[in-house]
Amino acid sequence: MLSFLPAPVIGVLNSLLLLLNTLVWCLLLYIPALLKLIIPHKGFGVLCTKLIIRVAEIWVACNSGWMKLTQGTHWEVTGAEELKQKSWYLVLSNHQSWVDILAMQRVFHGNAPFLKFFLKQQLVWVPVIGLAWWGLDFPFMKRYSRQYLVKHPEKRGEDMKATRRACEKFQHTPVSIMNFVEGTRFTPAKHAAQKSPYTHLLPPKAGGVGFVLDAMGDSVKTLVDLTIAYPGGAPTFWQFLCGQVPEIKMEIHTVAIPDNLKGRDYMADSEYRRNVKLWLAEQWQAKDQRITQMLGQVPASAPAASD
Repeated sequence: MLSFLPAPVIGVLNSLLLLLNTLVWCLLLYIPALLKLIIPHKGFGVLCTKLIIRVAEIWVACNSGWMKLTQGTHWEVTGAEELKQKSWYLVLSNHQSWVDILAMQRVFHGNAPFLKFFLKQQLVWVPVIGLAWWGLDFPFMKRYSRQYLVKHPEKRGEDMKATRRACEKFQHTPVSIMNFVEGTRFTPAKHAAQKSPYTHLLPPKAGGVGFVLDAMGDSVKTLVDLTIAYPGGAPTFWQFLCGQVPEIKMEIHTVAIPDNLKGRDYMADSEYRRNVKLWLAEQWQAKDQRITQMLGQVPASAPAASD
């Protein structure tokens, strides 16, 4: 509707709308989050978490609102109909831009449980959104390096125990656990430096996936294989705010997670590590081919839902 405005004007307007939207809903989210903190009752905590998630979903809906109001981006999404709101998912996606997160939130809203990310423990102290992440039960990970564990062997396994405790909360509320397994955003320089065997992707880091499957056991049964492509080139976040992303394509495929990949010790079981790496490599090879098709505008097998 307002896409006719100059790009810098749209960028400033969207920045203000995003900031205002985040502040308003974070302040409202703090109320049940603080109540959950000071009243450590399991049933009451679950109720507060559901209320917090509802507030976060409204935040996502408002973000989608200003996108529609100010941007003329063409969205082409396939496979969203496979998702269910009352399910537990492990979500794996390629990563090219910070825009990926807002794009995924928009598509998942109303179709799947609220997206949650594994975060470093230090991020709980981030102003404004740190408490929001805690209230939403984002799992905070405290990972120890191999060098640290050599000096402090008594800490071995503590990070996994802490993650398992965090994931116990997901048994009561459906969740979509998100993992960017490339570990960083794709760039041609990183692609060359890592000598990636893929055309459009960096090599996946199997440890993160193994860590999640180990920690969550049988809680998660389905992989959501999500592929994002930008035919106009991967945008910066500012370009997105300015409405300078002509097209976003997304394909979603749901895959059953093999039973032999759930609930085993990734660090201690070499066979398990090998199986996770092989399984992930298969998913990544198919994803690489999928991106080639998406960027070449090869017709997909499933009908596209355009916006």
